[in-house]
Amino acid sequence: MVDTPRSLKPLIRAAAEAVIAHADELTDLDRAIGDGDHGINMKRGAEAVLAEIDLIAAKPMPDALKAIGMALVMKVGGASGPLYGSLLLGMGKAWGDGGMDRAALAASFAAGVDAVKARGKSDRGQKTMLDVLIPVLEDLRETGDAAGLREAAAVACAATRDMKAERGRASFLGERSIGHVDPGARSSSLMIGAICDALGGTS
Repeated sequence: MVDTPRSLKPLIRAAAEAVIAHADELTDLDRAIGDGDHGINMKRGAEAVLAEIDLIAAKPMPDALKAIGMALVMKVGGASGPLYGSLLLGMGKAWGDGGMDRAALAASFAAGVDAVKARGKSDRGQKTMLDVLIPVLEDLRETGDAAGLREAAAVACAATRDMKAERGRASFLGERSIGHVDPGARSSSLMIGAICDALGGTS
């Protein structure tokens, strides 16, 4: 089961470094169906978070999540910054005081997912990051096993290849968006997978 981490720093570092390491891949995915800047923008945001990691990790969990969210809003261009910012700000606002069990963690993540839905006016099945976030939330509610969450994210990301985009610039391509993994789904799966690995959830 996923436990509330004693230290946020290794989780922040893992997620940020995963994005940086895969920036070229994210750019290539976005070049196929979007503006081609997702990798560059996400890398910029990850680097900004790493530059402040000591200050962020020293904060209480709700404040740390909000700080990361604001950094992404300020540093990540396009739609991704506001969407990821909404996720983390929503989680921070709903986190509550002290440690949390799995149900409370799921409630916080659900609040973040709802914030992404509202910000992007989108939902599951429209070839966006929500197609990873929502299945991961469902798995978190059911079991909360880190290895399972990692697998849920990877499987959900791969499934976006067969979807037609209905939101964002990719939606302009219509049927031609089918056959490409959504870059936002991929960046979400990368970060979730890295966090699960940092929690010891690799199989």
